[in-house]
Amino acid sequence: MKRVLLKLSGEALAGDKKTGFDEGTVMEVARQVKAVVDEGVQVGIVIGGGNFWRGRSSGAIDRTKADQIGMMATIMNCIYVSEICRHTGLKTEVFSPFACGAFTKLFSKDEVNLCLEQGKVVFFAGGTGHPYFSTDTTTVLRAVEIEAETILLAKAVDGVYDSDPKDNPHAVKYDEIHIQDVIHQQLAVIDLTASIMCMENHMPMLVFGLNEKDSIIRTVRGEFHGTKIIVS
Repeated sequence: MKRVLLKLSGEALAGDKKTGFDEGTVMEVARQVKAVVDEGVQVGIVIGGGNFWRGRSSGAIDRTKADQIGMMATIMNCIYVSEICRHTGLKTEVFSPFACGAFTKLFSKDEVNLCLEQGKVVFFAGGTGHPYFSTDTTTVLRAVEIEAETILLAKAVDGVYDSDPKDNPHAVKYDEIHIQDVIHQQLAVIDLTASIMCMENHMPMLVFGLNEKDSIIRTVRGEFHGTKIIVS
């Protein structure tokens, strides 16, 4: 692989604490990202904001405002993980779709491509900049824009199942499944808007468990034990 888009859930960054940051978890992610970059792979990263705020965390406020809070949560996450990555020796840049003072750079495809070609890890913070769009949609949008080869979807579970394995101990894991089947079966790997974007733009995904040892490294190297979502 030459260029990938890695999606991390905010909840995964919190580890067992379920909220905020777990530094050990983030350090482990940064270690794996550095190993991948050292092998010549260009890496973009999108991070959810669920360790601080989910879009429906409060029913007392307007949906647009709730989504804006979520966008700010992703900016905090990207700045934090970016700094942990720098601690490991990586060079990074954080981009957002709206002005955020000196904290981030305004998204520019040309500048992002230049950063990736320079070996920097690029973080896409702030979602799409609009309410009603999730970080799933941001992930696919940025992957398509930077012409990534594939999306690496690091989740709490180790792949895609025919039902929720937390609720059904007999759930069956798919080794491979077409994006149309993901949509038709409503498997909720990513949301519907993001799934349709994947299908229309022929963007494949590799879904795997973040908590498995060296899962990011092994996935990039082709030692993959999750679920491949095909689009052709």
